Amino acid sequence: MPKPTKGARLGGSPAHERLILANLATDLFRHGKIRTTVTKAKRLRPVAERLITKAKKGDIHNRRQVLTVVRDKGVVHHLFTEIATTFAERPGGYTRITKIGARKGDNAPMAVIELVTEPLNAVTTRGAAAPAAAAPPAAEEAPAAAAEETPAAEAEAPEAEAKKDEAPAAEAKKDEA
Repeated sequence: MPKPTKGARLGGSPAHERLILANLATDLFRHGKIRTTVTKAKRLRPVAERLITKAKKGDIHNRRQVLTVVRDKGVVHHLFTEIATTFAERPGGYTRITKIGARKGDNAPMAVIELVTEPLNAVTTRGAAAPAAAAPPAAEEAPAAAAEETPAAEAEAPEAEAKKDEAPAAEAKKDEA
């Protein structure tokens, strides 16, 4: 049995809450981002992400399921043709909630919920793969470079000592003259 969400409903009755979330989801897909209260944005996120996942599958059954929530056929078409193709490689996390402060009239905390537009690969290559890939080669090169310099330094050491010995002898001859 599904567990109901804790706290008061958004509209008072379950039917009104479903209508509010359906309208918010429709506007989110139509405009790409909307400004609403933090509570409504947090309640909208799982609904919108579920609809995007159904749109990614793209078959007629999922289209009919989305049409039960989003009543506008133009928005559903936009969801299935454009939005779903942009999120084809993304495994989840299609929305982002950003808090923007309090509303002027009643001091309600406001937020912007938007569809994520950044490509998934660009974020993961910079953050995780680059430092991990850069660290091991640097660690491997340092001992190899030290091992290469050691025999060369030992070979140059006798020559350097001989030059040091010759330099004081040459200076002593110059002083005598």
